[in-house]
Amino acid sequence: MSGLLIRPRIRPRVAVVLVYTAAMCMNGLDSTIVNPALYTIAGDFGRPLSAANTVETAFLVALAVGLPVAGWLGDRFGTKRIFLGALTAFTIASAVCGLAPDLNTLVVARAVQGLAGGLLTPVGMTLLFRAFPPHERMKLAKVLIVPTALMPALGPPLGGLLTEHLSWHWLFFVNVPIGTAAILLGIFGLREHVEGPEGKFDTVGFWLATPALGLLTYALGFGPSQGWTRPAVAVCAALGAVLLVAAVLHQVRAKTPLLKLRLLADRVYGSASALAGVTAAGLMGVLFVFPLLYQASLGASALDAGLSVFPEAVGLMLASQVVDRLLPRLGPRLLTVPALLVAAAVFATLAIPGVAENAWSVRGLMFLIGLVLGTAVLTVQISGFESIGPADMGQAMGLFQIVRTLGGALGIAACAAVIGGGHVTEAAADPGPYRTAVWVTAALVAAGAVLALRLPREAPQPPPFDDEDAPPPGEDRATDGAPAVKG
Repeated sequence: MSGLLIRPRIRPRVAVVLVYTAAMCMNGLDSTIVNPALYTIAGDFGRPLSAANTVETAFLVALAVGLPVAGWLGDRFGTKRIFLGALTAFTIASAVCGLAPDLNTLVVARAVQGLAGGLLTPVGMTLLFRAFPPHERMKLAKVLIVPTALMPALGPPLGGLLTEHLSWHWLFFVNVPIGTAAILLGIFGLREHVEGPEGKFDTVGFWLATPALGLLTYALGFGPSQGWTRPAVAVCAALGAVLLVAAVLHQVRAKTPLLKLRLLADRVYGSASALAGVTAAGLMGVLFVFPLLYQASLGASALDAGLSVFPEAVGLMLASQVVDRLLPRLGPRLLTVPALLVAAAVFATLAIPGVAENAWSVRGLMFLIGLVLGTAVLTVQISGFESIGPADMGQAMGLFQIVRTLGGALGIAACAAVIGGGHVTEAAADPGPYRTAVWVTAALVAAGAVLALRLPREAPQPPPFDDEDAPPPGEDRATDGAPAVKG
């Protein structure tokens, strides 16, 4: 009778791609889909909008808190186990969010979502990059672009549509069937990899880095709108900065640090990480400030201003095709440097008086931003880990995501500082400060072109004898799912 029980046979690399894409789409959507529903949520629970904003605060702060420990957990307990555990927690928390009877329950469940999401991204990318050797990662451009570009862009319109025609509860219920299917596929299809930590858990590093990132994320997220001098914001910013400095000093001295900052000394990886931070600052900054400029110049509604940046996501989708075809021919440096320079020029064009007044010019330029900047970002993300071995991949992914997350938050904060933290309230608002902020984002992207000169000239090449179906380093084909323990 036992012979009738047939275990599904799924190619591990196909399973990795499918499970990663499903999980990251859920995570990407949830970073933006709730924003249009905050007014409705506040009204349903009889609470002010400021209280409902904690729904997003809890998610973002918890996400930042999960990043520092992601690499260590994956190495210690296995990337498959941690990834599927985080995905399970994310899915269950989504169901609780949808069923939440009050705002407090929703905020707590949202925090669990964020914490799980902070583990999903670096551990998921570790699974993906361990499954594909460097010379094959160029194929991943189409995979990486969907959750990182399309899903966050679809979040606001989809959130508004579901809230208006169904209810805000469905913003979270949509994750449940997708998450469940991805978990089942991952159980049967993913391979386990346990790298094994080099020593004891870095408790001191954990208690320094984790609150530092959480406090800084809170301050950078609310300083622009609530004012940097507000006690809660000022204390979080100062304490977070002090803890971050202490964390860095500890990490560089510790024998077995929570975050291997020494990886940043690698020419390619260090440059790619810095580039990730700078480009995230420029992109998130312009996506924050340009809708405000659009309203100041045209007197457009908030919805029209939000839709004006949507062509950027379309350009990003096309960028995946560009990288797939041009990266093997041109190499990382020759593809990234011109793309960043063109992107900086497009950013600057948005700040020229008269451009923002033309809706079709705006749409075209936003499409170009997605195309050229997306080409650079994808190239950096794919080629930046060429020199990172399987043993350090988990740590490298966690560190890369931390730098990119803080870079995006700093870009928004810098633009908010230039415009004075204000918001456009009428068509006659002075667009001058908003144009200046757009120039700042252009300068950030242009600075990235200098860093890109440190990227390698040549794309990764396959080894002399390449077996596409061979298991990744550290795994044994015969075990098929049994953990490969190293260290």
